[in-house]
Amino acid sequence: MEEQAPTIDPSAKSFKRNRVQMQETENEGEKRNTGTGGENNERVSDGSNQAGREGSPNDFEETRPNSKRSRLQEGTSEPTSPNLIEVIKGNGKYINQTVKLWVEQYETNSKSAMVELLTMLFEACGAKYYIKGEFLDEIDVDDVVVALVELARRGEVEDYQSSKKKEFKNFKNNLQLFWHTLVLESQHGPLFDQVLFDKCMDYIIALSCTPPRVYRQVASIMGLQLVTSFITVADVLSAQRETTRRQLDAEKKKRAEGPRVESLNTRFSVTHDKITMLEEMMRKIFTGLFMHRYRDMDPNIRMSCIESLGVWILSYPSLFLQDLYLKYLGWTLNDKNAGVRKASVLALQNLYEEDDNVPTLGLFTERFSNRMIELADDIDNTVAVCAIGLVKQLLRHQLLPDDDLGPLYDLLIDEPPEIRHAIGALVYDHLIAQKFNSSQSGEGSNTSEVHLGRMLQILREFSTDQILSNYVIDDVWEYMKAMKDWKCIISMLLDENPLVELTDEDGTNLVRLLSASVKKAVGERIVPATDTRKLYYTKAQKEIFEHNRKDITVAMMKNYPLLLRKFLADKAKVPSLVEIVLHMNLELYSLKRQEQNFKTVLQLMKDAFFKHGEKEALRSCVKAINFCATESQGELQDFARSKLKEVEDEIVAKVKAAIKEVTDGGDEYSLLVNLKRLYELQLSRAVPVESLYEDMVNTLQNFRNLDDEVVCFLLLNMFIHLAWCLKSIISGEMVSEASLSSVLSKRTTLFDNLEYFLNSPQMEGEVNNGNLLASRVCTILAELWFMFRMTNFSSTKLERLGYCPDEAILQKFWKLCEQQLNISDETEDDEVNKEYAEDTNRCCVMIAAAKLVASKSVSKEYLGSEIISHFVMHGASIMEIVKHLITVLKKNNDGIPEIFLEALKKAYLRYMVELYRSDKSLAEKYLQECKELASRLSGTFVGAARNKHRLEILKIVKDGIEHAFIDAPKQVGFLEAAVLPFVSKLPTPDILEIMRDVEKRTENVQMDLYPSGWKDYDTFMKSLHEKYAKPEVIQDEKEGGFVKRRGRPRKQQNVQGKKLFDEHSASEEEDSISNSDHENAQDEEDEEENIPLINSIRSSKLRSLKASKNASKSQTRTSDSARAKEFLNFSPDGTFKP
Repeated sequence: MEEQAPTIDPSAKSFKRNRVQMQETENEGEKRNTGTGGENNERVSDGSNQAGREGSPNDFEETRPNSKRSRLQEGTSEPTSPNLIEVIKGNGKYINQTVKLWVEQYETNSKSAMVELLTMLFEACGAKYYIKGEFLDEIDVDDVVVALVELARRGEVEDYQSSKKKEFKNFKNNLQLFWHTLVLESQHGPLFDQVLFDKCMDYIIALSCTPPRVYRQVASIMGLQLVTSFITVADVLSAQRETTRRQLDAEKKKRAEGPRVESLNTRFSVTHDKITMLEEMMRKIFTGLFMHRYRDMDPNIRMSCIESLGVWILSYPSLFLQDLYLKYLGWTLNDKNAGVRKASVLALQNLYEEDDNVPTLGLFTERFSNRMIELADDIDNTVAVCAIGLVKQLLRHQLLPDDDLGPLYDLLIDEPPEIRHAIGALVYDHLIAQKFNSSQSGEGSNTSEVHLGRMLQILREFSTDQILSNYVIDDVWEYMKAMKDWKCIISMLLDENPLVELTDEDGTNLVRLLSASVKKAVGERIVPATDTRKLYYTKAQKEIFEHNRKDITVAMMKNYPLLLRKFLADKAKVPSLVEIVLHMNLELYSLKRQEQNFKTVLQLMKDAFFKHGEKEALRSCVKAINFCATESQGELQDFARSKLKEVEDEIVAKVKAAIKEVTDGGDEYSLLVNLKRLYELQLSRAVPVESLYEDMVNTLQNFRNLDDEVVCFLLLNMFIHLAWCLKSIISGEMVSEASLSSVLSKRTTLFDNLEYFLNSPQMEGEVNNGNLLASRVCTILAELWFMFRMTNFSSTKLERLGYCPDEAILQKFWKLCEQQLNISDETEDDEVNKEYAEDTNRCCVMIAAAKLVASKSVSKEYLGSEIISHFVMHGASIMEIVKHLITVLKKNNDGIPEIFLEALKKAYLRYMVELYRSDKSLAEKYLQECKELASRLSGTFVGAARNKHRLEILKIVKDGIEHAFIDAPKQVGFLEAAVLPFVSKLPTPDILEIMRDVEKRTENVQMDLYPSGWKDYDTFMKSLHEKYAKPEVIQDEKEGGFVKRRGRPRKQQNVQGKKLFDEHSASEEEDSISNSDHENAQDEEDEEENIPLINSIRSSKLRSLKASKNASKSQTRTSDSARAKEFLNFSPDGTFKP
């Protein structure tokens, strides 16, 4: 049978284990109630059948301490000074002295001292109770405990242990120190008299099984500490016994008998008896206290038990290092409380740290290793990090097969960085440094080249996804010194070591590793941040980063030209390689007299710019050349600026030549590539393309059959040039009429070309196929309208620049936007890896349109309502953008009722159109979207906003009812679909008024003639009556109930593993962990395939690639949301910044 973990003991059961139940007599009850017998309400145990009854468990579930200062003192005599409980409640510095005095008192008057100690024990639990010394031997423990429980039931206890008062902050530590000191002081006498500690243990065990939580907490603290202190004494005695045994063996070799041998035999026997007695006391507390309290309902008690057990096993393995005790650590790996799970994991870490413990842990490891691996993906991050450390310990002892590590590699791309870095440490130790594989260790196995080679073997599995590669590099970087060995990496890239041969794939990965490592070394992120907080570094960290920057520059200075020249034609390596210069200290080129190398680097970057046509390579080259032109100094800066001017002139000449080639009937490829280069250059700086502008306009107008991508980049370059021209006018002190006229002329020309494509039939292609040109036309038009919005230039000298599109153009614009919004998710996913996909997806289109409404560039009544009507139609990303727009509109108080109502009308109209077309499935879909839209919009009025915006809500409801009864009953369904959610936000008097208004509208209507048409009306009225009948309760609502967890989805907790809390009777005879338990547990878990290590990584990689794809989409959508927030919260007088 599988060995089940015991269940939680709710402490509601009887705390008297196999003891005689006691009953309370009437007479004694009367005495206690009336105060007769001269007791004056004092609680004194006199050894008779004391009153007491066991209260209901519910009476003690959450007992609260009695806060009265003046409590009735118990007993007939005062405790001996100094008062033990006051010493414990103090700062603890008198504990040692007090314990010595008490031990001396005990040796002279044991009963008096025992009474004082027991009184302190009860007071530590918060109860005032005193036992008369003359009845100490006769009184039954149960009688006392029943009386103590009665005190707790009446609330006459004070909880020192959980108190927040400053004077009790050291109470727990002082209580533990007191008992530890008492055990040590008693080890040469009272400890072994079988009276003192036996009596104390009886009361502690009994109190630990009572319902009041405070009793269980304090009794557990004392009982667990006693075992720990007993172990301290037992260790000393064990050392003495071993010494005596060696002396006895040596003496026996000299002579078989004699007084010396007899003396040593006696000493050995006495020492052994004392150890046996201590171990019996340990077992007594373990069975009487631990076995019940490790499954207590209070997680703090459970955690204390497991922490103590870990200490016991580690410090006294001769008794506790066996399956009888180890199984409790295994069972609590499934505890529902994270703190308990963490305590168990940490205890096991300490056990596996000792090599001598490992052989004994074999069966335990076999049984619970799968659960240890599962905890690496625990829902609590701190538990997961500790569990990963535990797995490292298992690997160090070679107790885990490599096949079991596959699931752990998924955590390399987990969202919480602490988990990723913990896995990174494991990957480094196990796969790169191979610290756990003795066969691989040896001379030369720990060189940088060897480590880099192993890292490349891992990165080879992620070559197709640079994001995943960066995650792996980020995880391992902190532990792998070879990643900071710049000279070694450069040497490998330049093939300086003939023994190391890199494939092209390895070369690409090594360049990416070099680039990422350089960024990490100077304090930059290489993976997306989990938050948007800016990084702040200390002065010491900044000094380290600056030192690393110098080291990188020195290492790269002479080799950088060689690397660029070698990989100049490799489009996969160039972006990462070129960007390294952004993290170098260019001043060192002058200080080290390496000016020629700097100039060579710039020339090679220019060559790379004109060699490649891909976005990443072009963008990296532009950033690098701009950086050199701004961050270098003196002669080198002049050279960099001249080189940048050469780039500008050359690209203009190349575009002109390419346009002429197309005009002459040539290929469009050269024009496309050079337009991309010009676009990337213009994104960072103003390029003088005045002579090119007319050529680009003529090309657009004369060649209407150009490839869409060529058209896009022609329009983009014209738009960005116009933006730079506008910026120069706005920022200039003097504005000439010529420059103003030039901008207006260019704007008109660009508008004409955009409107041509807006009206072009080619824009009305298949909706699901997407349209790159349509997206570009939408976003460029929106940016132009935003740049030249009337509010930006009204009442200024530049008022002529203000522009607002007419209603017809705006409607065509939105129709084109709608086409892009209706692109299917599958189509958009297919486009995600294409260049500039993040600039042309539907989120960008929606952001551009929303920005027009938020900035009042166009009519918000039309476009605002159209956008909001799409709130729930296109997934979470679009929903976030619209939500930001609504927030801005509400903040500006921009006609919310009218916009919301128009949005609802349009959403309902979509349903009606499809209903008349007899497309029932699509009609039902639109109806549900309309209802959800109404629910979302009404949900924006929450909490206090319901009262603040009551009139706005009422206006939406009344106007909605008016709309619903136009040509009734055709649109009566609008009441239930759109109006009803807003009614629920109104107070009861308003609902009554609405009911009367609606009923009045139907007084003279014969609804029986068309019952199906008035069905929605009946439903609406029924709902109103129900809402009116209910008492008004304003709930604490929250807007937009989306709570997302970033990163890879968490595994569910292993519910089957929670057998710790099932009914189970644990007994001391269960001294082993059954194999069937292990086998049955295996049946409940998902079995992993037995595959080699590198295949485990590959298997993990496949899962990770899927997660990466989802993560990339999630990051894109998060980025879209962030962009929406940034764009929609612009400054009112802000202008477009290229």
